[in-house]
Amino acid sequence: MISIHWQAAGVPLAGMAKATGHFTDLMAKALARHGSGTAWLWTHENAPGNRHDKGGHCHLLAHVPADLVPVITALQRGWLRRITGQPYRARVIHSDPIGGRLGLETGNPDLHAINLAAAFAYVLKGAAPEAASRFGLELLKPGGRVIGKRCGTSQNIGAKARKAR
Repeated sequence: MISIHWQAAGVPLAGMAKATGHFTDLMAKALARHGSGTAWLWTHENAPGNRHDKGGHCHLLAHVPADLVPVITALQRGWLRRITGQPYRARVIHSDPIGGRLGLETGNPDLHAINLAAAFAYVLKGAAPEAASRFGLELLKPGGRVIGKRCGTSQNIGAKARKAR
């Protein structure tokens, strides 16, 4: 799970969708250079006016093979500099494997599934009440005002790909 605080990086709300698209493009290309594909989903939020004033930010759940996590992590700050044109600022990006450690998915699949469900529910906290009811989501919070798309997926798990299956 990757959280990017675009506002803290100097990206205006109107530029957040483009910045997220650029980030996922750079990530996919880096993984492809190492012979790997990926899949991801993301959501944008804007949380002004609370004690955790995050402003415009993105939560991204991405599949990155365990052996490539160090590679991708090392590249992220450079990607942010490239996207924003500014030096990296502390606490703009936060990356953690689901469950807090690599290998949990094979070492303890049941615990990994619980943690994955929690991360997924967190990313979906801005869902409409009808969707939350249908999928059993308990954490609901408004996502704030965003400009452009609120959420998206990589094409390989998008609506068209799911329909083709």
